[in-house]
Amino acid sequence: MPALPARRRLAMGAGHSRKPLSWSAMAALAMLMGTWLSSTAVAVSKGDPAPSCVAAELQSGAPLSPADYRGQVVYVDFWASWCGPCRESFPFMNELQHDLAGKGLRIIAISVDKTAAEARRFLDRYPAQFTVALDTAAACPAAFRLEGMPSSFIIDRAGIVRAVHAGFHDKDRSEIRRQLQEALDADR
Repeated sequence: MPALPARRRLAMGAGHSRKPLSWSAMAALAMLMGTWLSSTAVAVSKGDPAPSCVAAELQSGAPLSPADYRGQVVYVDFWASWCGPCRESFPFMNELQHDLAGKGLRIIAISVDKTAAEARRFLDRYPAQFTVALDTAAACPAAFRLEGMPSSFIIDRAGIVRAVHAGFHDKDRSEIRRQLQEALDADR
């Protein structure tokens, strides 16, 4: 049997049939490829608009979105019960809450744990004095295109990402605090 032209071979189905893919099948394939390509995009970075996403407030289950706090400086932190550095970041976020909440800072820590029970066990050991949400569907980590755990984003009053921190290290504390203060002082 003679070889088919390249464009004809590309339009063929995956099976042994020589029947070309329908337009709807090709459209579905193109959509899947687009989804795959968007999932391999680079993480949200400084200067980008903060992506829209919704998680559930851990205590009440109410929908919560970082976008709900437009007009405030928001520190969004992604964490999980199995994340070692998260054990160090929670006391630091409690300090930030204590020191900067009165100046307009809003801290939202979004857990990527599979269950609320896992997140609550962590919070029993490392209590939070700020807003905690749970995102078992991973909508927010996907929207922010996380590259590691924990990851935090400083979002200004206009909804623009001012800084991104992948991981948490003691040496980052002063820089994070400086960036937050700078965002809080801006546009006042």
